[in-house]
Amino acid sequence: MSKADTVPTTAVDPTVAAAAAQFLSPVVHGLEALTVNGKQAHWHVRGANFVGVHELLDTIVAHAGDFADTAAERIVALGLPIDSRIGTVAAKAAATAVPAGFAQSDELVRAVIADIDAIIADVKAAVEGLDDVDLTSQDVAIEIQRGLEKDRWFLVSHIAA
Repeated sequence: MSKADTVPTTAVDPTVAAAAAQFLSPVVHGLEALTVNGKQAHWHVRGANFVGVHELLDTIVAHAGDFADTAAERIVALGLPIDSRIGTVAAKAAATAVPAGFAQSDELVRAVIADIDAIIADVKAAVEGLDDVDLTSQDVAIEIQRGLEKDRWFLVSHIAA
């Protein structure tokens, strides 16, 4: 194969790709953890708000999976791998506030909000850091932030007085 037949894996400078992956990888890990821990909360919710919280948690889990996919695909599109195996996610994501067993809906909602808040902190760091690195990757982070903040608002509405 001649050099003219070789197509680079990305049009982005490798330094830019590495920096973007540095900011987006923690976001992917946090979102993958939210997918698993949100499902744990979904299965174990109890109380008067059961149906509403149970269904809302399914929606939040679906969104977290979609957001993780978007961020991971951005990293891969830049020509880099992302390690999102369960062991890596467990080692790199923040500890969850979701309990292991049954809990009242208010307790589980607060736990999932705490998990979302940890991810939002990583997303905000990505938005800030990517401003000088890669605006397209920053757009991905901004869209994820927008979605997480909306999901957080829906959860807060279940426990607001």
